[in-house]
Amino acid sequence: MAHSNSTKNISYRRFDTLIIGAGGGGLRAALQLSEADASVAVVSKVFPTRSHTVAAQGGVNAALANVSEDNWHWHMFDTVKGSDYLGDQDAIEYMCRAASKVVYELEHFGVPFSRLDNGSIYQRPFGGQSKNFGGSQATRTCAAADRTGHAILHSLYQQNIRAKTHFFDEYFAVDLIKDDEGNIQGALVFDIKTGDIVVIEAKTTLLATGGAGQLYRTTTNALINTGDGMAMSLRAGVPLQDMEFFQFHPTGIAGRGMLITEGARGEGGYLVNGLGERFMERYAPNAKDLASRDVVSRAIATEIREGRGCGKDKGHVLLKLDHLEESVIQKRLPGIRQTCKTFLGLDPVESEIPVYPTAHYTMGGIPTNRDGQVVTPVKDTPEEPVQGLYSAGECACVSVHGANRLGGNSLLDILVFGRSAANHIITQLQENRFHRRLHQPSVDQALERLFRWNKKGDGESVEELRTDLKKVMDENCGVFRTQEVLDEGIEKVSALAERLKDAVIDDHSDVFNTARVEALELENIMDVALATVYSAAARTESRGAHSRIDYPQRDDIHWMKHTLYFSENRSIDFKPVRTKPLSVDSFPPKPRVY
Repeated sequence: MAHSNSTKNISYRRFDTLIIGAGGGGLRAALQLSEADASVAVVSKVFPTRSHTVAAQGGVNAALANVSEDNWHWHMFDTVKGSDYLGDQDAIEYMCRAASKVVYELEHFGVPFSRLDNGSIYQRPFGGQSKNFGGSQATRTCAAADRTGHAILHSLYQQNIRAKTHFFDEYFAVDLIKDDEGNIQGALVFDIKTGDIVVIEAKTTLLATGGAGQLYRTTTNALINTGDGMAMSLRAGVPLQDMEFFQFHPTGIAGRGMLITEGARGEGGYLVNGLGERFMERYAPNAKDLASRDVVSRAIATEIREGRGCGKDKGHVLLKLDHLEESVIQKRLPGIRQTCKTFLGLDPVESEIPVYPTAHYTMGGIPTNRDGQVVTPVKDTPEEPVQGLYSAGECACVSVHGANRLGGNSLLDILVFGRSAANHIITQLQENRFHRRLHQPSVDQALERLFRWNKKGDGESVEELRTDLKKVMDENCGVFRTQEVLDEGIEKVSALAERLKDAVIDDHSDVFNTARVEALELENIMDVALATVYSAAARTESRGAHSRIDYPQRDDIHWMKHTLYFSENRSIDFKPVRTKPLSVDSFPPKPRVY
């Protein structure tokens, strides 16, 4: 099925906007654009409803105050505090103010939210939420049982079908195309089934390719989460921001990585160690099991490291739901109950669930502003937008999450910034009515990257290298870090990147081009791994998810800044955190206790 180095079967298509990625961010943007009569192409390497948004369980945050008193200002404070004060406060204010509107829009798109007895949208308590700027627990997360992402993604997909968005399903985006002046002109993609190549020319391109959880061995992320958009940006000369901050979700199924939603703790579940103690009371006396994710993950890792784990090898802790009514579990957590039965052969109504922190979410990514424009610093001048390039969702870093994302804010992020990117694109399209002339050398470069994987013969396999990379990331860039361990990580990942240059794909394995896709994905995740270890080694403090044993304190004097990793010479630069909100007083850094 793979084709030779011929360029005969290349076709050219033109659209106003190309969106790469069909998760919540991409589809929310596509819908906004299609309804504004723009011609939109959405390229997705899997069928759109298989995008990873489908796996989001717990809910989407918005201060609707349906269950208890709430307002967006408290949500903003919690998000800034959750970010360990590294989040940009203008973007956080924008997101929290827009949240209620975005949720009501979803309701109108047909998302079947769970309901309260009075008919309004059901909300559950989640980690890191408070009333009154750090007071008692708030109840802010709007949920559709424990399948919220599934409900949102399917509704958005159906709305896009109605709006006649053009989908390229099961196409792989190889690389961005840009002209001599650095304007992005679209991308080179290929049909995974046939190998046919398409150059999609677009006046504007939006990257919505999701996170990079495949960096690690045990992850809640699907196999498709290989950081493709981030790597495409790096190759186009854009740096990646804050890549040292990788979230480990506290409750993955031990040894398997499948996600047990924070909603399980929101509904009243709690963690116990091998001595049967509710240990979170020691680490977060007020919030207990609903402290923010980095705090709970470190607490679990610490309990296990100090010998208080459960099981014969004391390698996990237990999540207790068996004290809850069966009717509560069946109504609010049906998916979790099914997951436990399927993968563990246990029913959480009767037994505890073995859990351990698992790689979950990329807080860093492609630097953008509130309008979703990709921005890159030019020496000694303010940030400049990269012409024609936008990004939204987990692959982007507007920095609403800073050093640690709060549960329920990721679905909010993709919806708010998918929509705001689309609105900015609409104004751009009004000002730029015509396509620029296509820059052929950039197309040739993308073809070269694709044809590189036609090379057969002897060499290491992609699979071996991928296994080695995950092992290095687990051992050298995990929940706890030190300079020595990170420097070793840089050496090892750099060596793997060298070995990748001579890797080959198996002659017999290229059915439907899947081996070629896996090879291209490995190139992408390798670039993202380099960005992650270099950024982590540079930041000599502990903040949010980046936890250094050798620098246990947060250092606001030296480190209230974002890291920027450039792939060209693997260099690190910095830019200041935007601490000034849009309309309210800023929240100055304080010690972060829960």
